[in-house]
Amino acid sequence: MSFINSLLGTKTKSSDTIEILNAATFKDAISKEKVQLVDVRTTLEYRSGHIENAVNIDFFDRANFNENFAGFNREKPLYLYCRSGNRSQRAAKKLVEIGFKKIYDLKGGFKAWK
Repeated sequence: MSFINSLLGTKTKSSDTIEILNAATFKDAISKEKVQLVDVRTTLEYRSGHIENAVNIDFFDRANFNENFAGFNREKPLYLYCRSGNRSQRAAKKLVEIGFKKIYDLKGGFKAWK
């Protein structure tokens, strides 16, 4: 079926690369092993509370956003979240463009996590 979808152009690269997980599945995935976990909220939001072991890379820091991911392994899954899920979706699309192979996004963001 995916072959037909690719011929018809109904499935995009980002839909294969980006997967949205509910809070329970996300929590289970990040607790099993050491993962690349990124909070794309502002520094102020991050300081007000975040998921343990998350690295803060502000999505709105346009000048440095891509460069801040230079030390990350593009071949390994990347777990993202923001406040509600909007910024992390936009961030995920940018990260696919710079070569990340698999991104998991927290549905509902940090609000859903609490």
